[in-house]
Amino acid sequence: MLQKLKKMMKKEKGFTLVELLAVIVILGVILAIAVPAIGNVISDSETKADEANIDLFISAARLAHVSGLVQQEYTVEDLVDAGYLDVKEGEISGTVKVTAATGTTGLKFDHVP
Repeated sequence: MLQKLKKMMKKEKGFTLVELLAVIVILGVILAIAVPAIGNVISDSETKADEANIDLFISAARLAHVSGLVQQEYTVEDLVDAGYLDVKEGEISGTVKVTAATGTTGLKFDHVP
């Protein structure tokens, strides 16, 4: 019985150093490809979120303007105080300037950082 156990122990095999190094190299290559790709996705989503916030800011200024709060410039604070915009501190900044659109009878709303 003891000899049988010794034979089983001798048959026990593990990974060689070369196999472990190959796995580490493969994981390194995968990480080298994946990390920049994920970074680009995060950067793109932040840019799109900023653009959406600016569009929201301009829409709130338009709503305030047609509702009777007529100004040449709207700040975030003006629109929050009037109840047309609800944002977190520092999420949107700048002003929206209202100018006459050239060639039309409408108005042009531009975000100025």
